[in-house]
Amino acid sequence: MTDYKSTLNLPSTKFAMKANLAQREPQMLKRWYEQDIYGQIRKAREGADKFILHDGPPYANGEIHIGHAVNKILKDIIIKSKTLSGYDAPYVPGWDCHGLPIENQVEKKIGKAGVKVEFAQFRKKCREYAAKQVAGQKQGFIRLGVFGDWDNPYLTMDFKTEADIVRALGRIVDNGHLVKGYKPVYWSVAGRSALAEAEVEYQDKTSYSIDVKFPVVDEAELVERIGECGGSGQISVVIWTTTPWTLPVNQAVSLNAELEYVVLQHGDQRLIVAAALKDSVVARAELGDVEELARFKGVDAENLLLQHPFYHKKVPIILGDHVTTDAGTGCVHTAPDHGVEDFNVGKKYGIGTINYIDDGGYYRETVPLFAGEHVYKVDEKVVTALQEHSMLLHQEKFVHSYPHCWRTKTPLIYRATPQWFISMSANKLLENVNKSVDNVQWIPDWGEMRIRSMLESSPDWCVSRQRTWGVPITLFVHKETEELHPRTSELIEAVAKLIEKDGMEAWFEADPKDLLGDEAEQYNKVSDTLDVWFDSGVTHFSVMQQRDNLAYPADLYLEGSDQHRGWFQSSLKTAMAINNSAPYRQVLTHGFAVDADGKKMSKSLGNTISPQKVMNDLGGDVLRLWVAATDFSGDMSVSEEILKRTADSYRRIRNTARFFLSNLSGFDPKQHLLPYEELIALDKWAIDCAARFQEDILAGYDSYQLHTIYQKLHNFCVVDMGGYYLDIIKDRQYTTQENSRARRSAQTALYHIVNAFVRWIAPILSFTADEIWQEIPGEKDGPVFAATWWPLQRLSSDSEFSSEYWSFIAEVKTAVNKVIEEKRNSEGLGSSLAAEVTLYCSDDVATKLARIGDELRFVLICSSVAVKPFEQANNAVSAEVEGLQIAVTKSEHKKCARCWHFREDVGADENHPEICTRCVMNIEGDGEPREFC
Repeated sequence: MTDYKSTLNLPSTKFAMKANLAQREPQMLKRWYEQDIYGQIRKAREGADKFILHDGPPYANGEIHIGHAVNKILKDIIIKSKTLSGYDAPYVPGWDCHGLPIENQVEKKIGKAGVKVEFAQFRKKCREYAAKQVAGQKQGFIRLGVFGDWDNPYLTMDFKTEADIVRALGRIVDNGHLVKGYKPVYWSVAGRSALAEAEVEYQDKTSYSIDVKFPVVDEAELVERIGECGGSGQISVVIWTTTPWTLPVNQAVSLNAELEYVVLQHGDQRLIVAAALKDSVVARAELGDVEELARFKGVDAENLLLQHPFYHKKVPIILGDHVTTDAGTGCVHTAPDHGVEDFNVGKKYGIGTINYIDDGGYYRETVPLFAGEHVYKVDEKVVTALQEHSMLLHQEKFVHSYPHCWRTKTPLIYRATPQWFISMSANKLLENVNKSVDNVQWIPDWGEMRIRSMLESSPDWCVSRQRTWGVPITLFVHKETEELHPRTSELIEAVAKLIEKDGMEAWFEADPKDLLGDEAEQYNKVSDTLDVWFDSGVTHFSVMQQRDNLAYPADLYLEGSDQHRGWFQSSLKTAMAINNSAPYRQVLTHGFAVDADGKKMSKSLGNTISPQKVMNDLGGDVLRLWVAATDFSGDMSVSEEILKRTADSYRRIRNTARFFLSNLSGFDPKQHLLPYEELIALDKWAIDCAARFQEDILAGYDSYQLHTIYQKLHNFCVVDMGGYYLDIIKDRQYTTQENSRARRSAQTALYHIVNAFVRWIAPILSFTADEIWQEIPGEKDGPVFAATWWPLQRLSSDSEFSSEYWSFIAEVKTAVNKVIEEKRNSEGLGSSLAAEVTLYCSDDVATKLARIGDELRFVLICSSVAVKPFEQANNAVSAEVEGLQIAVTKSEHKKCARCWHFREDVGADENHPEICTRCVMNIEGDGEPREFC
């Protein structure tokens, strides 16, 4: 008996039989780096237009969190897609290495700088610790399949980068944007340092809400100003505050000059509050019945003296526009040390600061009642003091949103200290920054509104920090005039050269005499360090403008949505201050990774996802596919179940590639690639289908709509290919002669499609694309990542076999499949090849079907198809295709042992009693002719 299986062109399955992703990918990484794939890509793009994507601050204790994975994968996808589009798209990864988190970790290990260890030794340990964390994180990013100049990243602690950060400061000084000021700023008592707005986050905090009485010292003077008010008892101005710890520092009570105030009789005391807030005060303090005795304008009480509620001192009533009737009593407790508005209104009245609280948040030893107390713990004692002096009108506790340090997660205070600021008003910097927003494309669109809201009332940027581990503010200030040295620009460059050689330590160890000579005695050397957001904010200068393979401005900055208040903003401000231009043309923002229920990921909740575990269990490509499949413009849900579904989708994509490759077995494009004109009609359509998809996919990459790419890719694999084209060509691929036009036409189409397909997925499924690339027949010049998009020919719209025609055929096929499926369930039909189909058609439908003649059965994957007039329909099923009814019966003919079709001519050749005439022709004859399918 003949082995007819041996006469079939059965596909190779080599591509599918390899080990799983998690095992394969590390081996592929090793080969990538041995072959210097990134170098090959860069070499292939020499001289091309550049596309610069600038890296944001990823540092976080050396671990890769799921958010870091999202960020790096998005960057890598964009870079690789731009490379495929023909751009030179260099990627220089980078790390912010200075700042409080590292300092805190080192302090835990070796003790506080200047106390248990010398400052220089402390900075050395910080450098070592940061280097170790960077190394760990770097390996994790490489494991994700992210391409970049990993051997030459930028680190803000590199000596050259530190020097260039100092040079950036010098440019800002030269342009007149740096000022020294003394005013309240956010102060971290845990970190003992000033903070900028970008370092502040809001968390819930339980605080005291208290109404406090400030007795009027001279009632007669009040009466003289506002007129007789009657009543009896002590007259007090009532203030409301949620920061009792600031009351020891009180120096005044502020009223609004234009507001109307009332004197209320309550029991044996008289109280003054704003008329507009009278009812809310009475309700909050549960005063019950009160009698209004008099009314007056705030201006009438200016400079009237009040008794401090627990100190033996008098404080004045002053006037300020910051006093409103939004909440409280309309009378504002004023402590210039601890509030910007308090500081400004105090300045108008010559009321300065008294500096009661030290850097660590403790009351100094000279402060009565509260010496040595910490601001976090003193509220209750302040309330007790008020009660003892009978000055507490009301108290309660409430939960509210309160500023916290986003590094130490501890509550912040406002504290007046001398600091260095980038002035937003000098030289119209804020105005120019706001204008520059117009020239940037913000992705998604809401990013523009977010950055504008952040900039709308942006205060001067406090860039000085009282830290040990940070780039120094390399300035000399005159001891008497407090002016910068007239040769500041020259001195900064001299210091920068020293830092290039020895790092930041060169400044801290520098003897002023070596730089200033005889003038050294007249100047103080600044010991503050720069805000780390300045470090990252000036990377447009310290990185982009210092490397030959990069350019300014960047085409794209990409980071999480929290960076509108951080890196995006600090970069924009410093670039405008240095270059008077934005550092980027586009800014892309992605959301945060959350669990399946939309909850923020937290170790305490146990809902975190470890990228390392995902890579070890499912492979990096599954993680990359999840990132691409998720709309990054909002928060990105991830869970084990979601990743499992992603893995299922990955397998569908991979199996499609498997079919492409397995059916190219024995195909050599040099010998077997057919000219487009010689291709069978359906194969031309398949190439056209891929061409149309490629247009969509390139548009998706260009607009960063990666989730639409995933959706279209999945649809292409499941519907256009798996559910239609690949299903149809199996018969032609397996049963026609090996070197026939019918088979080589299909292989030519598959060759073009897989060459396009591997490029489509390369930015997203990088490991898988590289695997496919190795299996595609023919010579290849370099890795897939150095290739460009594959050219695909489109069908003419007026062609007899246009894409619209094949869409119609697909509708007919879907309708027939539905009827066959029903027959399978009700009559045990079995394989669709066991079906004989009769199509009752209108003239228009019949004419269209007639174009492919008897080959229609190969499209419908049944053994025979008869087309009859619509009017002859008998026991037929109506189809969703207008002008079509379908009848399906089980064939009574024999099954061909080779092609599995049920045909009347099976056994017609006595030498081959088990196969049909068509198969005999394909084995021994000239081969069957195919024109359409």
